[in-house]
Amino acid sequence: MDIPLRTHATTQERPASVRYSRTWATGISAISEARDAVAALLARARPLPGRRPVQDAQLVASELVTNAAKHAPGPCALRLELLPDASALRITVTDTSAQAPERRPPDPRRIGGHGLHLVAMLSRGLEVTWLSRGKRVSATVPLGAAVA
Repeated sequence: MDIPLRTHATTQERPASVRYSRTWATGISAISEARDAVAALLARARPLPGRRPVQDAQLVASELVTNAAKHAPGPCALRLELLPDASALRITVTDTSAQAPERRPPDPRRIGGHGLHLVAMLSRGLEVTWLSRGKRVSATVPLGAAVA
């Protein structure tokens, strides 16, 4: 299911939140599409975030979707939600695996296995919510100072 980028009105006092969600049957194409979705959504943010925070958010989304694609059978879903003040982007990936994401001990000689360390460095925590069939993994990426 592909839900286009759109704005949802909330109240008169609060700005509308900007959201995106997408579900993939398999994760192969999902990784690049997740990065593209982050860039497209953040291009609509006001104030506009700088280049580095956009790249950080793309990396976090890519790592979370990659983990779902590699370790979970079946579909995965991505949900992006820009906080109303555009100070952060909430990235949530849902998959069918009941296994918790696991950070491996750092090893510069190992290929792979570094993604969750990057997510932890670039976001405000990593939350796992268990579902009846799988889990939901969320991270909030600060967007920092706006571009003038």
